[in-house]
Amino acid sequence: MNLPEIKMTKTHYMILGAAAVLFVGWRIFSALQPPAAEAPVVPVVRTVTIGDTASKETSVYPGEVRGKFESNLAFQVLGKIRARHINLGDKVRAGQVLMELDPKDVQQSYNAAQATYQAALSNYEVVKENYKRYTALYEKGAVSTMIRDEHKTRYDAAASQLESARAQLTASGNQMDYTRLVSDHDGVVASISGEVGQVVGAGTPVATVVQDGSREIQIFVPENRLGQIRLNQPATITFWALNNLTATGHIAEIAPMADSVTRTYKVKVAVDSMPEAANLGMTAKVTLNAGTVKSTLVPTGAIYQTGDQAQVWVVRDKKVSLVPVKTAGFEGSDVRITEGLSKGDVVVTGGINKLAEGQEVRLEGSEAK
Repeated sequence: MNLPEIKMTKTHYMILGAAAVLFVGWRIFSALQPPAAEAPVVPVVRTVTIGDTASKETSVYPGEVRGKFESNLAFQVLGKIRARHINLGDKVRAGQVLMELDPKDVQQSYNAAQATYQAALSNYEVVKENYKRYTALYEKGAVSTMIRDEHKTRYDAAASQLESARAQLTASGNQMDYTRLVSDHDGVVASISGEVGQVVGAGTPVATVVQDGSREIQIFVPENRLGQIRLNQPATITFWALNNLTATGHIAEIAPMADSVTRTYKVKVAVDSMPEAANLGMTAKVTLNAGTVKSTLVPTGAIYQTGDQAQVWVVRDKKVSLVPVKTAGFEGSDVRITEGLSKGDVVVTGGINKLAEGQEVRLEGSEAK
């Protein structure tokens, strides 16, 4: 089948050219137009609504049963320990000898001081008799005043030398006494750090004696908790080794300076009625109650930390904003908030790192509009 031949006229060519120009122009115009803006996606957030709650602010510290009065005993002279007469847990009496140093060097000093004293005493006796004899001769006019005064001067010098030698002998005698370590009160030996053969310096503690009488609990409080405790603050003490026996007490003493190593403050807790079975060194749990405070718990994931300031995202009028808060430690997997939030506040608990100030959000479970 033969198709009829189509003859293109000048008019046809003009129509085709115009169509081509329109098509190219439309493509260029479309390419220059900006893409249509997509509708913003409103994120869905998980939240929790704050209620008006109150709780007791408590802190728990590990402690140890200690004597109220403890003496760290030390020798007052340098020497080598030659004898130890005590063991841990021994009961001692006031004046009882606990340890002894080798007194050889001190004995030599004492012997020298004693010899010096005897020489001074002998010289004093001779000079004293001469002074008496020349004084009698002076009164009879047999010697001059100058000779009498000369013997008077010798007598005064001998008396001074004797007094100096007596003081030196007394000091050496004290040094001999210092080679024996004596308990200054009745008590129990709580620790021993000096052993036979050990060379110790003057003032180095070698034993601790706890004085008979009342006992207390010793705890250590970190710097950031120091402002939460005060003198006479009530405390509850639990003794783990005594089947969790509980006693009441109060804070009796707070150290004015922190320990140079641990940077904690030593705190002594007096016990109203210490159990008889609570031995020295036993562990105890001390619970301090700071009173009732308004607070609330939020999940840990709700805290947005910037520097040292803790913050949370709060939803208001479908938009989020950061609110600074004050935290008071953890309770399980939650964080206790004491300041910054009010009853009815809606706090974001998930996806907080993807939010921006003033961003619109949709609460989980609500319908999109």
